[in-house]
Amino acid sequence: MVETSVREYVSQHDAMGELPLITQSAEVTDVERMDEDRRPEVTGVINHWLEATDLDDDYGPVSGPDDWAGLSAQVAEAGDPELGRQIATLTERYERPKPMLVRARFEPDIDFLAGQYVGLTYNDVPRAYSIANSPIEDELEICVRRVPGGKLSPQLCDELDVGDTLTVRGPYGELVLQDRSPRDMVFLATGTGVAPFKGMIDYLFETGRDEFAGEKRDIWLFLGTAWLDDLPYREAFRERQREHDNFHFVPCLSREPILSDWDGESDYVQHALLKHTDERAVTAPIGKRLERWIREGPDSDVTARLDPTNMDVYACGINAMVFSLVRAVERLGVPPERIESEGFG
Repeated sequence: MVETSVREYVSQHDAMGELPLITQSAEVTDVERMDEDRRPEVTGVINHWLEATDLDDDYGPVSGPDDWAGLSAQVAEAGDPELGRQIATLTERYERPKPMLVRARFEPDIDFLAGQYVGLTYNDVPRAYSIANSPIEDELEICVRRVPGGKLSPQLCDELDVGDTLTVRGPYGELVLQDRSPRDMVFLATGTGVAPFKGMIDYLFETGRDEFAGEKRDIWLFLGTAWLDDLPYREAFRERQREHDNFHFVPCLSREPILSDWDGESDYVQHALLKHTDERAVTAPIGKRLERWIREGPDSDVTARLDPTNMDVYACGINAMVFSLVRAVERLGVPPERIESEGFG
């Protein structure tokens, strides 16, 4: 456990009322573009598919979407609609702007609790962003996903640099850690919805809150994105898993198998959660549709299993996804008072 100057509270919810709301300027100290340029991979996969079909003479080898224009529709019309959809998906991946995912750190003097967010203004455009680091640190970190046509995220992705000045106001938000308990903790997120959980997870391990009365609690993170390099903080979570046998990181990548040899979870986050649930611990009827996923078993290498009667759940991401996650864990028998959620978009 590290030494910390963070004030201890019986309840994190009670602590929110004691934090002052502050507005101040902050200088950017670090910026990192987190996704990758995978266009060569996309081109290689398309050429491999062309070599395996009669279309190689018409299209290949290709170097970009201009060369394979119309290929998706032609393959579908030839009787392989699934391959046509995969080509369309890879075309979309090739043509998307870069970077799509950026993290930035800055230096305001703001006290906050793990999981809260701040209002950030850059070039006179305000937006809210979750704080992605632990309150033990002196700086704040945010994680930005580009929203095509958005008013602020494209500027942050393309222009933000070390030395720039932002205006920060906060902290805000009630998505904070519940009171300490012996229960395991399950974090469910998609995309940058993991940002508040990154701060919470760091804080748990930095302060020893991954234990209760000398016993380790299992800390789970299910994180869903389309592609591997869309996973925010993936290397930090993998390192955390290597260092702590009670931390279980389960990435859920819906499109990655099209592009690589990914053999981990590719289902929705709520389905991956069910696949890692101990069927023996589910005592209430949950319906055949959900039972199917529990019986299927996981595609990850995590051997631990979830007990719905012994866990606190936190969910964050797009509103529709959060609703589905909360409904699934409630059907498993997790009481509503043990579920914290926050949706956006």
